[in-house]
Amino acid sequence: MIRRLGFLVSIALRHIARRKRQTAVAVSGVAVGVGFFLAVSSLMVGSQNDFIRQMIDVAPHIIVSDELRSPPPQPGTRVFEGGAVAMHGYKLRQEVRGIKDWQAILAAANAIPGAIASPSLTGGVTIQLGGHQEALAIVGVEPEIETRISTIEDQLKVGRLHDLETTQGGIIIGEELAQRLGVRVGDIVSASSSAAQARTLKIVGLFKRGNTLLSSGSGYVLLREAQSLLGRPFIINRIGIKLQDPYAAQAVAANLEARFGYKAQSWQERSSDLLSLLVTRNIIMYTVVSAILLVASFGIYTVVSTSISDKQKDIAILRSIGFSAADLQLIFVLEGILLAIVGVLAGWLLGYGLITLLGNLDLPVLDGNQIPIDRSPMQYAIAAGASLLAGSVAAWLPARKAAHVDPVDILRGAA
Repeated sequence: MIRRLGFLVSIALRHIARRKRQTAVAVSGVAVGVGFFLAVSSLMVGSQNDFIRQMIDVAPHIIVSDELRSPPPQPGTRVFEGGAVAMHGYKLRQEVRGIKDWQAILAAANAIPGAIASPSLTGGVTIQLGGHQEALAIVGVEPEIETRISTIEDQLKVGRLHDLETTQGGIIIGEELAQRLGVRVGDIVSASSSAAQARTLKIVGLFKRGNTLLSSGSGYVLLREAQSLLGRPFIINRIGIKLQDPYAAQAVAANLEARFGYKAQSWQERSSDLLSLLVTRNIIMYTVVSAILLVASFGIYTVVSTSISDKQKDIAILRSIGFSAADLQLIFVLEGILLAIVGVLAGWLLGYGLITLLGNLDLPVLDGNQIPIDRSPMQYAIAAGASLLAGSVAAWLPARKAAHVDPVDILRGAA
């Protein structure tokens, strides 16, 4: 069987070698298709992986908040559940916001191997300088823990998160807000909330401009400072959790929510809309680059079709000496596969060059960073597999004609 297959391959190689110009055109088409497939898919997948990495690192993998997905029933409804009673005009029971027994949740999260949990308090305040007022969502954190569960400190243009501990009343805001207020690091602003009197805060740091993952209307302060400013001593309303394996966030969040009742959102749930868009983007991307390979495979179709037309007499002779229709069909399919293999190898070289060129570009819009590129072997394997499949199909379509050649008619016509 192996010897027979080797003989069929040798015939296919002779056919290819005799049509050097057509072979070169077909191989070049496949090489260009594979090269641009690699460049486009590596660029798109690299940018996607970089975006997901930033999305995972900039915030905790799980956020437990003081919300309930299914609020508990009111006492009256619970007492007369199932009864034929209609209640009107009763006062609804109002729950005090904040996570109750948050120390237990914190302990449970920290008990997970490799996990780190950080308590925080969020709320709204108004900051004022002169006659200018701005609404600000403040986040009270413990800097030492917060730097271990997120990359917020990497987003600072000026200052460090640790400065909140060393400066009384310190606050970190975004560059855009600082520009609107006309302030810089070291300046003093007034801050007030509905639950506490106005107090002064000192700007100790600025977040980088244009960071889409951090709101320009957010400010970071020390946790106890936020509790005092919002009039909520010893209260927290959020626990951020970083896991050793970010992709285990959904299972861990579901377990914590089932155990303690408070809403626990994984990063996948918080970013579900964006992740859905990435899936759609991948479908469009692979459809376009696959179309490139499909067009490139037309060269193989042309070479095989021409070979079959020119080798009618040879096909008849082979049939007459015992070659089956399947053998003849396989010869021309092998021609397409061999052309695709050579094209893939040349395309890998072209793709590697394009990827290297794109990876060395340094664009100002990326803040001095290079374009993220996925250089994994998987991209080369996908390009090769798609190209070989397209080449095999392109060769098989005309190869079917060789299986239906009648050797008697061909030889009689030749005589």
